Amino acid sequence: MLIPSEVTAAFKKHLEALIEVSDSELEFILSFFEYRKFKKHQFLIQKGGTAEYSYWLYEGLTKSFFTDEAGKEHILQFAMENWWTSDYEAYFSEQPATLDVDCIENTTVLCISYQNREKLCAQMHKMEHFFRKKANSGYIALQKRFLNSYTNNTKERYDLLLKQYPALFQRVPKAFIASYLGVTRETLSRFQES
Repeated sequence: MLIPSEVTAAFKKHLEALIEVSDSELEFILSFFEYRKFKKHQFLIQKGGTAEYSYWLYEGLTKSFFTDEAGKEHILQFAMENWWTSDYEAYFSEQPATLDVDCIENTTVLCISYQNREKLCAQMHKMEHFFRKKANSGYIALQKRFLNSYTNNTKERYDLLLKQYPALFQRVPKAFIASYLGVTRETLSRFQES
């Protein structure tokens, strides 16, 4: 599917936050990606299936989660515009997915397979640099989230999430925020009232 010019422009801006990219380089880079659209509630990845792609979100919102044996959903990550998402353990190891990645809103993405990512990085060092920098940022964010969960109480974690991503609270049902924070909806409602 042809990539619309507005998506191409947004992706170039996203890349140029870390690397310089000429128009011809961008065209080469995009030849490794697919442009896709997903409807609300459609899965990008389902547990047990393949995690064939890493997704860059042009527009929309997704959640990455797992469901425990009791049927309770645990949200690990939200992803919105200019974020990347996948089940990275499954993506890099080419093993069955352990997570579900579901669209909370209609979502438009550029996606790249692991094989295409490897080919692109082998042929263009600056893209290897780009993906390394993105991975480093992801590791830092994950470490901060873990430290936050161990050093802050639930109300402090809620306040920090609200401060960092206020738009998320307008776009995501309260039950999803509660699942992400590991609290009940009732606890979340008390935070919102105070």
